[in-house]
Amino acid sequence: MISRGTYLRISYRVVRLVLLCLAIYVPALSAQEPAAHQLRAPPPLKTVSREERTRIDGAEDSKARLRATIEFAELRLAKAAVLTGDHDFQGATGELGKYEALIDDALDYLSPMLRDKTKTRDLYKRLELALRAHGPRLTAIRRGTPLEYAVWIKELEEFARKGRTEALNSFYGHTVFREPQINADERPRDKAPKNSAAAPEKTP
Repeated sequence: MISRGTYLRISYRVVRLVLLCLAIYVPALSAQEPAAHQLRAPPPLKTVSREERTRIDGAEDSKARLRATIEFAELRLAKAAVLTGDHDFQGATGELGKYEALIDDALDYLSPMLRDKTKTRDLYKRLELALRAHGPRLTAIRRGTPLEYAVWIKELEEFARKGRTEALNSFYGHTVFREPQINADERPRDKAPKNSAAAPEKTP
């Protein structure tokens, strides 16, 4: 029979062992929690609203169209900054997705224009200046945003840099063609393999 004193000593050691395991496990578990928060948030939807599309497409000329597009993009950027300050990061990235859609629409509109025209170069210069001013604002928003949302803003900054490069190249006369996205069902089919067998000889 185990004496009461021996039983208490064993119980005390077991309790100490359990407490020691908890002391090791709980901090390790807490250290893993930030990693879970570092996962990417859902990507923002990149769309131009119906009202914006109506205003842009209804512009009287290319200059007015680009001006309207940039104004809408700057409104989206300003709203994203306000939402970031309010810690509404999902709403902020949503606004930035719409911002990207507007800038992409402007680049697609300018792409087929003749580069040797003064009017075209002026349009590209206006877009380049706008993107240059937007860069620091995007960086400020990203720095105030948690990592799971900031990854998308980082990609947007890269998109804006590429858009500015495209505008500069076009402004200085370099030929730039935007590659359209090809859907899977639009890809050209592989050509049928040629028959490698020799043709039968004709009999006289």
